[in-house]
Amino acid sequence: MSLLELRDVHAGYGAVRAATGIDLTIDEGEFVVLLGPNGAGKSTTLRVISGLLSPTAGSVHFRGEDVTRLPGWKRVGLGLGHVPEGRQVFSEHTVEENLQLGFFPHRRDEIRADLEQMYDLFPRLADRSKQLAGTLSGGEAQMLAVARALMSRPSLLMLDEPSLGLAPLKVAELFEYLSRLHQERNLAILLVEQQARTALQLAERGYVLERGRVVVSGPGAELRDDPRVQAAYLGG
Repeated sequence: MSLLELRDVHAGYGAVRAATGIDLTIDEGEFVVLLGPNGAGKSTTLRVISGLLSPTAGSVHFRGEDVTRLPGWKRVGLGLGHVPEGRQVFSEHTVEENLQLGFFPHRRDEIRADLEQMYDLFPRLADRSKQLAGTLSGGEAQMLAVARALMSRPSLLMLDEPSLGLAPLKVAELFEYLSRLHQERNLAILLVEQQARTALQLAERGYVLERGRVVVSGPGAELRDDPRVQAAYLGG
């Protein structure tokens, strides 16, 4: 049984159709990348999975349960974490307050242990725990956005363009963190990313969207060698 399964998902915004029949699966602990040009439906797909957008047709299944009409906050409790594009940290709150806002109450007495885990994973956040999130650098804010999502203890972490606006060294650092999370925690990851070459080196499988449909899918290594993917995304 797949961890996540999208079946013929259609979704959009008013008259604009952004997803037109998407089928997608992710297994436990699998790293999957979602590629495509701007406007292909990548962010829409993540929003449908997390419950921020209701599909007009099709279904979303998580751990074998149909969650298509389940509110987003309940999906968090099932193990879905979403880091949206643009980080969207609470700038007027401290780093630690942002992390506390991401905590989904398994048990209230566990919040300190979860905070310490995030500080171990991202030592820079520990150094800035009392600092306002709005004063962080772009790389630090992205780390905070990822750590806040991890506070809910997800089994699937979705990230939408996490490298956007970051310097190359910060991009490499971020991808190193994601690789560690995947390997050490057996965390399933669904990554939307324009840095296609790096993303395909990390991912076990990938999907390519165009005009709201999956046009290519397969193992990461095969997609790296696919002439269509090379021409469109890898400069081949």
